[in-house]
Amino acid sequence: MRRFVITIGVLVSVASSAFPAWAEKRVALVVGNDNYRNVSKLQKAVNDARAMGEVLKKLGFEVMVAENQTRQGFSQALLSFETKLGKGDTAFFFFAGHGFEITGQNYLLPTDVPAATAGQEELVRDSSVLADRIVDRLQNKGVRSAILVFDACRNNPFERSGTRSLAGGAGLAPMVQLPEGVFSIFSAGPRQTALDRLSNNDTDPNSVFTRTFIKEIQEPSLNLVQVAQRTRRTVSELADTVKHRQVPVYFDQMVDDVFLNGQAQPNEPVQASTIPTAQLPKVAALPPVNTSPLPTPDNPNAPIASFSRHNGGWTVVFSIVDPALGISWRKGDSGDFRETGFMDTLDPRTRKRLPNPSIQLNADEPATTLQVRYIDITGEMQGPFPIRFDPEAALVRDQRKILDMTASNWLEFGGSNGLLYYTHLISYRCAIREVKLGFDTSVPDQVLKLPPCNQRDPMAVPSNAPIYMKVPGGARSVSVELQFRDGSVSEIRTFRK
Repeated sequence: MRRFVITIGVLVSVASSAFPAWAEKRVALVVGNDNYRNVSKLQKAVNDARAMGEVLKKLGFEVMVAENQTRQGFSQALLSFETKLGKGDTAFFFFAGHGFEITGQNYLLPTDVPAATAGQEELVRDSSVLADRIVDRLQNKGVRSAILVFDACRNNPFERSGTRSLAGGAGLAPMVQLPEGVFSIFSAGPRQTALDRLSNNDTDPNSVFTRTFIKEIQEPSLNLVQVAQRTRRTVSELADTVKHRQVPVYFDQMVDDVFLNGQAQPNEPVQASTIPTAQLPKVAALPPVNTSPLPTPDNPNAPIASFSRHNGGWTVVFSIVDPALGISWRKGDSGDFRETGFMDTLDPRTRKRLPNPSIQLNADEPATTLQVRYIDITGEMQGPFPIRFDPEAALVRDQRKILDMTASNWLEFGGSNGLLYYTHLISYRCAIREVKLGFDTSVPDQVLKLPPCNQRDPMAVPSNAPIYMKVPGGARSVSVELQFRDGSVSEIRTFRK
């Protein structure tokens, strides 16, 4: 089974008659890996990459194709890709192959990745490509638009009979620290499996999502939301024919309409959408939270950070690719650096105590810039590197991630009292802009009002807030769709008595 995971970046109109005046080069790198040496081989990754490459050529991109890449070949392809890019360009990166998630970070697996087992996560990290680094590298090149497409396997490539599996997850996790102006699309919702084929008689060389998506992006005069909605409906309907649930999820942080294959002329009506009104993009009641990270120096090994909110404040975890002998930090551009200390464990790469990668911030910590530096394995000081901390944006990202992981707990529906409880949604409401419900229908059409977010105590349920509602008309099922503060929209989930 395969999963077409995510598209990141600003997609621009690429019809020759509709290039914006600022557009420079449009360059794409497509990578397809089938022939893995030490983990399970794939069948359609190369085909999907080739198909995407052909479509991008038609849409005006200069396309580089790389197939069955080892770690060294992968790095060389990325370097060649970067070399062709300059300030203001549009970059498109596509990867089809095995992907693996470790502690919330996504790794793209080259064909020579070793067959790791339990406790050998570092083997995967050291021999794979960190997806976040690709985003950083494209930003460092000053591209105006970055489009990343990850087509990764959902099954665990390291699972083998008679061994304990590597800790982590196949496929890729949501990438939560993205620049402003992002449109992303997932081929399937959380815990759904994306189909390679509809049956043994399905001879299409591409996965169900890819074949649909590449068709829709070639349709003239469709903006991104229309492309996503049409793809979502078609894939869902195709999956239903084989009694499989697969509902693509899209995430929209775009301010303006963006067209892939030419914008409609002023006097020419845009092609009518066949999507029901309830599923069309919603007008934001609140502006999207700006989740843009601070630009990083031109260094692919610059640390990145994740922020988690708890009752006592914030936990910040730094991720550093290089082996580090020590980590220090400070707030702002002046003052002394503080050491993070060490953990009671050895780093297998250095055979020395592992530096503590986390720090704590107060609950009322204002927006600031954290300066982070580290000592590399040669004893040289690297940095400092700036990392932007925006508490509002960090809270949205953190709660959004929790909601993604706990989707089965959004609602509690059942029992003899006929009540629908939504306490879970209230607890993580700071990430939610709007909740829509639908009773005995798969199309949510009623707005559920939540109490406002309390930044000081975000997870507390207000004492006067309703936490349940009476189910109208003895309904037997309820569908729910969330629109998040980051501009994205969840898949539609259904809860039954």
